[in-house]
Amino acid sequence: MLAACAGTGSHPPAPAQADTQNYNYLIGPGDTLQITVWRNADLSMTVPVRPDGKIATPLIDELMAQGKTSTDLARDIEKSLSKYVRDPVVTVIVTGFVGPYSEQIRVVGEAAKPQFLPYKQKMTLLDVMIAVGGLTDFADGNGATILRSAEGNKQYSVRLKDLIKRGDVSANVEMKPGDILIIPQGLF
Repeated sequence: MLAACAGTGSHPPAPAQADTQNYNYLIGPGDTLQITVWRNADLSMTVPVRPDGKIATPLIDELMAQGKTSTDLARDIEKSLSKYVRDPVVTVIVTGFVGPYSEQIRVVGEAAKPQFLPYKQKMTLLDVMIAVGGLTDFADGNGATILRSAEGNKQYSVRLKDLIKRGDVSANVEMKPGDILIIPQGLF
């Protein structure tokens, strides 16, 4: 019993709110982009972002998309197309979200389905736990921690068991891009 409680005191509790109001989504490998070139239907299309972070479109062999906002990428496409099209106006809309690896939420350990999830603004710990199917029977839910790369790999304790099994919404905290949720195995 003492071993299961030992992990909760070694890290400070995670802050309830994450400062993400200035967050801008960055394009990553696996995203799907809808590119619209005004008055040029032949140049408008939906393209995937390749694993190397680049896209290819008619008249543009390769262009780095990873790590850019949709607006920044639209301006880069306009610059590339300006060699062939007079005053191109481009809009880029992300229609399939994965995001760059550095911003994905990773869940490891005793989750029912450990995985990575694309970060979404105002995403909470409860959202993450629903996506991974909850805890295994062997999980030490209240011994779980969040490793926050945005804060120099600072580690925070979280109370998953209280949140999921007891419905204690005070244990629900906001996630940040790049967070890693670590769920240890309990010692019975």
